[in-house]
Amino acid sequence: MKFRLFILILLTSNMVYSQSENFESNVNNIITLFKQKDIDKIASIVNFPLRREYPIPNIENEKELKLRFDEVFDKTFIDMIANSEINQWSEVGWRGTMFENGILWIESYSGRIIAVNYQSEFEKKQKEDLIAKEKKDLHISLKNFESPTYRIKTKNYLIRIDRLSNNKYRYASWKTGKKESSKPDIILSNGEIEFLGSGGNHIIVFKNKNYTYKIYRDVLKELNDPDPDIVLEVEKDGETILTEKGELVIQ
Repeated sequence: MKFRLFILILLTSNMVYSQSENFESNVNNIITLFKQKDIDKIASIVNFPLRREYPIPNIENEKELKLRFDEVFDKTFIDMIANSEINQWSEVGWRGTMFENGILWIESYSGRIIAVNYQSEFEKKQKEDLIAKEKKDLHISLKNFESPTYRIKTKNYLIRIDRLSNNKYRYASWKTGKKESSKPDIILSNGEIEFLGSGGNHIIVFKNKNYTYKIYRDVLKELNDPDPDIVLEVEKDGETILTEKGELVIQ
């Protein structure tokens, strides 16, 4: 994992922005579909699952996207895309083609939508409601936070990451089988985030004396990349003593 991240950083630092032969046709196709608000065709060119900001559930397939289309693509967002110019889009190496500062990403070679980082007013309210519900079910030691970041399940642990009001991150974990309403086995409140390039991939690092806990998160990956989206890595005195693949858990 460390080697892979080193390569990612190296590629990012030496990124060459270029336009593929399909660049303009892919972008123009997206613009046209949103001008027409052709929900069926838009849904047919989305790579699923379409991730939403936690704790909002991901969109798993075309049928679900059609039902939730207006929740994700409100009029403001549709108009932004429909009225965009080519110079508002740019290719970012293997990550794909992004619109504006990355609120929408498409695959460079196929033109398929791979990420939507825009959040509508509906989703903002939905997120607030879901966070309020989560807080009711948490152990009293965890109820105070700014926003939830991840709930992660590994082979042996349930892990919760929250962002605090001081912009630090908190790590809480339980052995598999325990509930979040029970007292966590460990709580660390000094986490810091390190971004890896412009695609959103990052590491959240926590210190506990001579131990270091790292949560690796791949947001944008190459097609058919076998590496997991999330990895937990624990180091003691600089030596890795535990590595476990993780998956996001949505309530």
